[in-house]
Amino acid sequence: MSTTQISAAGKVLKVLSAFDREHPSQTLSEVAQRTGLALSTTHRVVAELAGWGALERGEDGAWHVGLRLWEIASGCPRTQILRDVALPFMQDLYEVTHENIQLAVREGTELVFIERIAGHRSVELLTMVGTRFPIASTGMGRVLLAHAPQEIQEEVLDSPLRAWTPHTVIDPKALRTQLDRIRREQVFISDRQLSESTVAVAAPVRIGRAGPVSAALGIVITARGASRARRLREPLLRATHGISDELGRRTRTTA
Repeated sequence: MSTTQISAAGKVLKVLSAFDREHPSQTLSEVAQRTGLALSTTHRVVAELAGWGALERGEDGAWHVGLRLWEIASGCPRTQILRDVALPFMQDLYEVTHENIQLAVREGTELVFIERIAGHRSVELLTMVGTRFPIASTGMGRVLLAHAPQEIQEEVLDSPLRAWTPHTVIDPKALRTQLDRIRREQVFISDRQLSESTVAVAAPVRIGRAGPVSAALGIVITARGASRARRLREPLLRATHGISDELGRRTRTTA
């Protein structure tokens, strides 16, 4: 479809989609280049978005996502209740471990990180709130994949998998075995799958103790401390069970 055939709403979405973690701030010309829209069209759309508050202009003249858009996104029902319920348990888990604590959900064949707690001594991560990764890339993603619908699992297993490190399991047969083990054991230890410097311990969050999986909770530690990973299993499960129970209670209350 040519840019002249794109609806007004489509042009707005194209402009908003031009902003991401790698391109948080852009000039008008850069937005036009990334969207393929004419400069005059880009100018008009950006001006309308800025007037509403979805985009803001910095002192350097470049554009970035505005506060109004963040306010709208923060009200997403799918993540708002989950984050509200999970955050106290994540804080407790951080107090016990003093490591990175992350919460993620699945969207299609990707996972999206929606909350994180980290201390200044925690290991540096590739991930942050709002970032997306292919679902098989991380320990939390593999937990979500293990509990995803069969068609999602097959789509991922039938696609080429990226080897982020020499330790990344990318063989489909080995990954199937790994997913079976995750479903049996609840907790998955991801040893340097995404980064040579990190080990993740992840477990599913359910709606009720025996309900469907709605998210994954993970602890990420330095690979130098990998011997600690198994000792993190119990505090992680206490947190996921607590979140799951509260999600189940809220679901019953609002039903």
